[in-house]
Amino acid sequence: MTALMRWDPFRELEEMSARLNRMVARPAAKTNGKEALTVADWMPTVDISETEGEYVIQAELPEVKKDDVKVTLEEGVLTIQGQRRQEKDEKTTKYHRIERSYGTFVRSFSLPDQVNESGVKAEFKDGVLNLHIPKSEKAKPRAIEVNVA
Repeated sequence: MTALMRWDPFRELEEMSARLNRMVARPAAKTNGKEALTVADWMPTVDISETEGEYVIQAELPEVKKDDVKVTLEEGVLTIQGQRRQEKDEKTTKYHRIERSYGTFVRSFSLPDQVNESGVKAEFKDGVLNLHIPKSEKAKPRAIEVNVA
């Protein structure tokens, strides 16, 4: 027996608007100034912070396996790419709503010139990718003593 649902035209408009916004807001992935062959299906959210010795990028990648994430650094551009897969059991599961995004993702960040590219470290824990990008020695601030004459 199928349950009756009250039709809400505004709900359908909201869903259509959300789909259109996702489609329009989806940037094309770029590599070396050229468009990549794949376009991202979604983008993970990131926090970028800076300390005295390093930059830190934290990307939320819930339900993404470590093997499905690739981090590259080329010509001063750090790129995080991968895929979040949707596991469907279509024989026994009936979905009423799917709001989470699945598929490929790509995020690229231009790094400042004063970073130590060989010292970049990545950690993946609890669905968060942490990238530690150390500053080069010339970029670290130093105190200059002022003498009184």
